[in-house]
Parts: sequence; structure tokens; C-alpha cells
Amino acid sequence: MKTQAKAVVIGGGVVGVSTLYHLARKGWTDSVLLERKELTSGSTWHAAGLLPLFNMSYSVGKLHQYSVQFYQTLEQETGLTVGFSQVSNIRLACTEDRMDEYKYYAGVGKTVGVEIKFLTPKQVKAIWPMCNIEGLAGAIQHPEDGYIQPNDLTTALAKGARSRGAEIYRHTCVTGIEPRADGWRVKTDKGDISCEHVIACTGNFARKTGQMVGLDIPVIPVQHQYIVTEAHPDILARKAQGLPEQGVLRESDAGYYLREEAGGLLLGIYEQGAPCCYVDGPAQDCENELFQEDLDRLMPHIEACIRRVPAFAEVGVKQVYNGAIAYTPDGNPIVGPAWGLRNFWLNEGHSFGITAAGGAGWQLAEWIVDGEPTVDMMGVDPRRFGPYTARGYLRQKNEEAYRNVFTNHFPDEERATATPLKTTPCYGRMKALGAVFGHIYGWERPNWFAPKDYQLPAGEIGSADVNGDEVLLGNNTSPALDDGRIVERYSFRRSNYFPYVGQECKHVQKKVGLLDMSAFSKFAVAGHGAEVWLESLVCNRIPKGIGRIGLCHMLSRNGGVRAEFTIHKTANNRYYVVSAGAMERHDWDYLLKNKPANGVELQKITTQFGVLVIAGPKSRALLQKLTDTDLSDEKFKWLTGKPINIGAASANALRVNFVGELGFELHHPIEMQNYIFDAVMAAGEEFEIKPFGIRAMDSMRLEKSYRLIPREMSIEYSAFESGLDRFIRLDKDSDFIGKQALIDWQKRGAKNAFVTLEVHDVTDADARGSEGIYYRGELVGRATSGGYGFRVEKSLALGLVKPELATIGTELEIEILGKPRPATVIAESPYDAENQVLRG
Repeated sequence: MKTQAKAVVIGGGVVGVSTLYHLARKGWTDSVLLERKELTSGSTWHAAGLLPLFNMSYSVGKLHQYSVQFYQTLEQETGLTVGFSQVSNIRLACTEDRMDEYKYYAGVGKTVGVEIKFLTPKQVKAIWPMCNIEGLAGAIQHPEDGYIQPNDLTTALAKGARSRGAEIYRHTCVTGIEPRADGWRVKTDKGDISCEHVIACTGNFARKTGQMVGLDIPVIPVQHQYIVTEAHPDILARKAQGLPEQGVLRESDAGYYLREEAGGLLLGIYEQGAPCCYVDGPAQDCENELFQEDLDRLMPHIEACIRRVPAFAEVGVKQVYNGAIAYTPDGNPIVGPAWGLRNFWLNEGHSFGITAAGGAGWQLAEWIVDGEPTVDMMGVDPRRFGPYTARGYLRQKNEEAYRNVFTNHFPDEERATATPLKTTPCYGRMKALGAVFGHIYGWERPNWFAPKDYQLPAGEIGSADVNGDEVLLGNNTSPALDDGRIVERYSFRRSNYFPYVGQECKHVQKKVGLLDMSAFSKFAVAGHGAEVWLESLVCNRIPKGIGRIGLCHMLSRNGGVRAEFTIHKTANNRYYVVSAGAMERHDWDYLLKNKPANGVELQKITTQFGVLVIAGPKSRALLQKLTDTDLSDEKFKWLTGKPINIGAASANALRVNFVGELGFELHHPIEMQNYIFDAVMAAGEEFEIKPFGIRAMDSMRLEKSYRLIPREMSIEYSAFESGLDRFIRLDKDSDFIGKQALIDWQKRGAKNAFVTLEVHDVTDADARGSEGIYYRGELVGRATSGGYGFRVEKSLALGLVKPELATIGTELEIEILGKPRPATVIAESPYDAENQVLRG
């Protein structure tokens, strides 16, 4: 066995072998893979082998798309069959909500090149003659979809990797992983290997692998069952006649998938009550392990399958598989760099590992070898989770993610398990005022405020079957208050909260509102080297004067946008840095890994400070009642901050906000929050102060054309393409990450340009983001965000299109739930374009 390698991949399932293959294909032929038993002996061997292209995550969707295309070329390259059956995939819809989900997804799929066909019930019957089409609203079909043989695929990947010089060591158990000055030492029972990079692809062993290097990896497997039946005479007869295989059938509203298997059927189910397993990792000698089946849990789904495909009741059961598949709290894998460790990479948590393996190996190899992926990987970045995702949380959330695989994935859905987890002191006060909460990075935040004693009418609760038949997986996750009142119905259309969010926006515009933004990520930077270091990180000039505030972007090496920071200079060599709440671990990791060894002190202070935003034309008058600091525009200008008192409490007041109104962010010691909250609400009575939520904030930021990561700003677009020209200083004295790439991007020309669109003829469904944008029938871009602007009374969308179409007045179309809607390019910031209201 080698003692030295460029990279060591740990884990010989399909994900690990794909990673090795793609590293070797990128030229890192001096790479090795270590597998404790035989290849595929973890979860790969018992996987059903499905290749679902359907996914609501852009990142995961791109990985799946690559895999399906790549697997078709692997057989020709290696000479080994991979068992790819391109039989298509049909997803049935029994409800109008499900059809809306498919319409939204189809629009997204077009932007990434995935072919999707809509089918009538009769067309379903023609493709799947054994299917009972009663009660169907319709279906979608992926013609390129199908299934593959996992063991054959892994064997072919292994041959491809070896043919490029990579090596695989089976029956080699990793016993420890130790950091070295120049990389890592991987200790095994066959000897040690020193390397620059380690890539963990250990599946069910992910948490044990993490313990070796001090990581609490947010992966715990869940038991998944599927049934393989004896042959059915009708299927055998079809084969004898040379008829095509009926393909993969998914009845999402009943929580199962079904396909042909050796003349019989294979039924897989995502049921309620499936438990986590291997919470502390499998036993060291675990190999090809299955759990005892539990058919009682599956019976409602089996009965639903029999109603849809009666032939399933006519065959005997050959075998029931109950094996572990890795899960994360949101059901998406974790692919990318480990936080806090250099050159340690994670490719874990794959609940659809066969489908994602090719794409995950591809992008991780790009990331490792070239320094950046080519796809925006934010949806699968390991750092999207924080320290709150510990073992107890994972058990609850991973089981929740599993049982919701087939539920409707609404864009505004909030899942209730393990909430409330992280709450600010004013949580109870907001709740008493009618807050309907959502959560981000574990934090509870008011999404909107319901009127006193509000309850959703009974007829609007749930997702009704179009023909009144039973639907096992309807819209059963609507938020409920402690007293049992259902207050929100999730939808792809304007839902019941729409008018109340509008009232919040109008109230902020005319009077004054209060918003809790304590979930902001917050960092303190200090030291004699702080200014030089920050200048080297961001493309804008950092603020020079004490009290000044700057909006600064950290770029990726290729000139895309990595992070967005609000930087406030609080004193000489001292800076207060704020970024998005969901990005805390991500942004902290980049700051930490780029920090010089000397001259800079860096602290994460998120939980030390709360943030209350006061916004609206009455905000200055309100706050002036509580402080002896002069808040006039002459003494307290826009984009400045200063310490003030609020009664007996203290806060750092910043004249910035994300809603485009006169206002202040009050960054305060978290222990003083309720004192400040009560003081503001009491002083605000004469101004009719009301709280508002995140959905109102999002509507108002659309009216200002404010960008978000990873929507309008992404590593896939240059900072110039995202329309950040006024925040880029190529002429500043210091170099910064991505500067040369931006210059090169300018020379070769942009492929995209940021636009704000007014969408016309909208009645009940606004753009959500990811929809295709068209010009004379040609796809020319994609929406990044969308919604209704209540202050301008327009349906709006932000997006990126071909540069020649970004001119104000250009007439385009945007597809919303399957219908093209006319859209016009308008000037940025349709509300208060000159910032006169904001500047006050």
C-alpha cells in the first residue's frame, strides 16, 4: 500500500468511487480510496437504483442531471455494463396542489435543460396499462429517467478510476485521521498514508468519521424499506411480446414508487414512523447489513398501491429490504469543504446516492482541484448547518425529512419538528402579537402576523383530492398555534397570508414597524492588521471613517459572489461585520481560513447581540423619544452608525435597513432586548407602531431590487453580472480575492445581466424564483426571486438574462405555473429609485 498520495478518499460506496474517478479524470492520478470491507458493502448494495431527475433544489437538480447523462457514457468508456434502463419516470398527481408543484418544477427544469412532459390520465394509461387512472389530475414524465444497477455502476467507476492511475485498497480500515503541517495522515490497519487532501464519503459511518477529526457531521441514517415481488404473468407477457417496460411510477400523494423488476414489481415506500438507525454509527464489522422488516408501517401505502395498480395484489412477496440510507435535516446531501479544517472534504448524507453520486463526485473534484465548483453548491454546502444540528436534533429532523420526501414541497413551507429551538428574548412578545413563525439556521423569526384569534377556514385547510379519494400525503404541515388554530395554508399561489403581508408593508410605508432580525450573523474584527486584511477580502473599499458603514462583497476565485457583509467601523482598527443569518458557519469558515496568523483578531458574536429594526417615516420621531442622541439627518447620516442609549439600555444604531424606508437597526446586548422592545412599543403607541415579518421584508426588498445570496448573487455569475458595479473597486490599492478573474470576465464579456421585471396579467400566482424567462419563445434567462410589491402595486421579479435584453422597456415573458406571463424590464428600485425616502 502507498504511504503517500495527493488525495485519500474514504469509503467505497458509489459516492466514494465516483469521487475517486472524477479526481483521477481531473488529473489527480495520485489518489487512493480506502474501503473497510468490499466495495458497495454499505448502503449501495441494497439501493433500488432509481435515477430521479426531479428535485426542487437547484444544486441537487444539477448534480442529478449530470449523473444521468454521465452514466450513459461510462459503459462505452470502461467496456463494463452499468445496467442503465432508460424506461422514463412518471409522477402522478391526485391534487391541484400537486399539479401546481409539477408546473413550478417543470418551469425550473427547463432552465437547466431537463426534459419534462405533462401527461393526461389517458396518456398515463397508454404508457402504464396496469395503472388505474381513476382520480388522477394528471402526471409528468421524465423521458431520460429510469434506473441503474448500483453494483455494476460502482464497478465501472472503479475500473475507470484505476485506468487513470488511481488505486483502491479494499479491506483496509481507517483507524484515525491526524492533521499535519502539509496535510493529513490517514492511519489504517494496513499502515499510514500521508496526503494533502482527505475526502470523507463514508455514508452510514459519517458521524464516526467526523469524530476522528472533531466534526459533528449532521448525518444520521433512516431505515428505508422496499418490497420485491414474484413475477406477474401480465408483465412476462409484455416482455414476450417485446413491449417496452412500463417505467418507474411514483404516486407522490400516496408516498411510494413502483417499477418492474425481473418480471415482477419493486415497491418502495416513504412512510410515517421510519426510525433513525446507526445513531452512533454501525458496528465495525458491519457489512451488507439489513434490518428486520416492518410491514405494518407500510400497509396504508401498500393498500394505496393496490388501488392504483391492482396487479400488485396478485403476486407473492419475494423479499423485503430494510436498509439504512443516510439523511440530513433537509434531505439534501452535504458536499463541499468541512468547516474549520483545511483540505478536509465531505461527500456525505446522500439519501439519493445513486442519482447524486456522479454529479457530487464531479463537482467536488472541480472544487478540490480548481479551487471552485462550476455549479452553485450552496444548497448542498456542509456549512449550511450549524452547531445546533446535534444528535437529538438530527434524530427528529432526519426522520421528518424522510417522511416528507413525497409531500408537496411548497416554497413557503415551514416544518415544525424540533421547533422552536433557538429563540430570541422577544419571541414570547412577538408570539403574543400574532407572529406566525418560520425558522432560519435554527432561529425562530416571525414570517407574518395574524389578526387576533385568526383561524384558517376549515374548507381551506389541506390539499383536497380532485375526486374526493383518500390522499395519504396531503398538505398537513400548515402552521398551527399552541391552541390548535391553523393559521396558514401553503401554496404555490397567493395564499391566505397575502393580504396581511400587504397590510404590514403599507403600514411600514405610512407609519412605523418593528422587525426582529437578531438571526443576523455577526463578527468582530480587530487588530493592527484588520484594515489591510479586510481590504484584501472584499471588492469594495471598506469604510475609513469611524462610524461609517459599507456594503462589501467577498468574491470567489472566479469573480462570483461568495458572501455579502455590512462592515461598520466602530473604532480605529475595529470593525463590526454583519452577514445573512443562514450563512453564519459558511461565512465564518471563509473568514477563519483567510485570517492571517498575526495582526488580526476575529470573534463570532452572533448570540451576544440582538437586532431590532425600526422602519417607516415615523421611526426617527419614535426613537428620538427614547434617546438623548441627536438623530437628525445632519447629525446622523445614512450609512453611519453610532452608540446610543435607549432609556437605560444601550445599542449600536445603524442607519441601514433592507426594506427601503427611513429606519434604524438597533444592535444591542441580547440580554437587554426585552427592555428595548417594551420601550420601543410603548413609545411607538402614538405613532401606531406594529410589528412586521420576513415576508413583508422580502416584498419590500424586491421593490428596491436588493440582491440575496445565493439567488441574485452566486459563484455562477460574476459580481458585474449581478449588477454590483457600484460596490466594485478595481482601482483600489490592494488586490482582493477574485480581482483578476473579474478583469478577465470583463475582457471576455458577460453572458448575463441583472434585471428587474414588472410581470403583467398576474392574478393569483407571482414568480417565486427559478422560473424561465423567454424572448420570442427562446429561453434567455431565469428569475432569481419574485413576488408582489405592495407599495408599488406590481407583481415583480428579479433575474438574469442575456445582456442584449437587459435594456429598460424590453418585452419578455416569464413562465409562472405553466403559463407564460408578459414581463417588462424596468429600472432598478421601482420604489423610491433615488433613495429619498431611505435617506430621510
